[in-house]
Amino acid sequence: MPAAPARAAFANPYHPTLIADMTMDFLDRQFLDNALRTWAVALALGLGTAIALRIFARVLVRRLGTLAEKTATFWDDVLAGMLAATHTLFLLIVAAFVATLVLTLPTSWEILVGRGMAVALIVQTGLWAAAALTGWLANYRRQKMEDDPAAATTVSAIGFVGKLVLWSVVLLVTLQNLGVDVTALVAGLGVGGIAVALAAQNILGDLFASLSIVLDKPFVLGDFVVVGDFAGSIEFVGLKTTRIRSLSGEQLVFSNADLLQSRLRNFGRMRERRILFTVGVIYQTSRQQLDRIPVILREAVESVDQARFDRAHFKSFGPSSLDFEVVYYVQVPDYNAYMDAQQAINLKVFDGFAAEGIEFAYPTRTLFISPSELAERAV
Repeated sequence: MPAAPARAAFANPYHPTLIADMTMDFLDRQFLDNALRTWAVALALGLGTAIALRIFARVLVRRLGTLAEKTATFWDDVLAGMLAATHTLFLLIVAAFVATLVLTLPTSWEILVGRGMAVALIVQTGLWAAAALTGWLANYRRQKMEDDPAAATTVSAIGFVGKLVLWSVVLLVTLQNLGVDVTALVAGLGVGGIAVALAAQNILGDLFASLSIVLDKPFVLGDFVVVGDFAGSIEFVGLKTTRIRSLSGEQLVFSNADLLQSRLRNFGRMRERRILFTVGVIYQTSRQQLDRIPVILREAVESVDQARFDRAHFKSFGPSSLDFEVVYYVQVPDYNAYMDAQQAINLKVFDGFAAEGIEFAYPTRTLFISPSELAERAV
């Protein structure tokens, strides 16, 4: 009689004790050499790690970004940029690796998981290093741009070469961790590189020309240059081309190799501008007036700020004028300043000649006929 309640309890499929026993039996089942309860713990551990890492990364990036805005140093900006470059896939791989720590895996699986984690860490380290390099170069460019505009050109080349070397190292280290013979690969790439170099001579020529521009600095951003029949300001120096903004507004694109092989006039390096102009007076000008003309020209130049007088001479007897040559220097390279100075000098010369009664010459031709020839024509 006492055993009847127990049989009745087990006869009920929804009895709590029976459900618990069935659940424990299910969790104790083996799947890939691990109980299902172990897989559940691993899944919970992986999800928890992924969520925690994501929240921590976001909070840390936000805090560092706020701190970087309040400080004058740039290292915290670089660190914030590095952390912002943390890829979500890397966090998921780390969470999956942590989850596998509670599992018993075959040796081949453990090797595969370890290599996957190593590759993910190597690639993420490359992303951090690239972000740090970008931040440092941006800060260097910002600091040097006002004092040395050539820094902008240098930064572009350094950034390209630095990232090329960085990712080449990342690729080689990754392949080595995957079991690839890097020595044989590098030797093969060396032979293949010769073939590629022969096939891409023009591109490599422009690339080396851009490095020459960076190192030799024949011009920098903002310089006004004249190349053949084209003129404009340097707007961008790239790895293959240099772009110039012309006076009429369009963009001119030159290959770096062609640009270095051309005769280039760089007005951006001009410290002062030498000006030569000629003034002609009529042949009826008296000797006393001729003596006064160099004095008037000198006074006109010296009356203008930022103009340095050099000389004024009676140069030659022209076809229809007596020519005086004037040379002076504008002590700033700006073209508008030169035009302002030339306009002021012209007005002073005009007023000085008018005060002395000196007349400017203009192209004329006078025909003289002798009286005998006139009489012959009259007959």
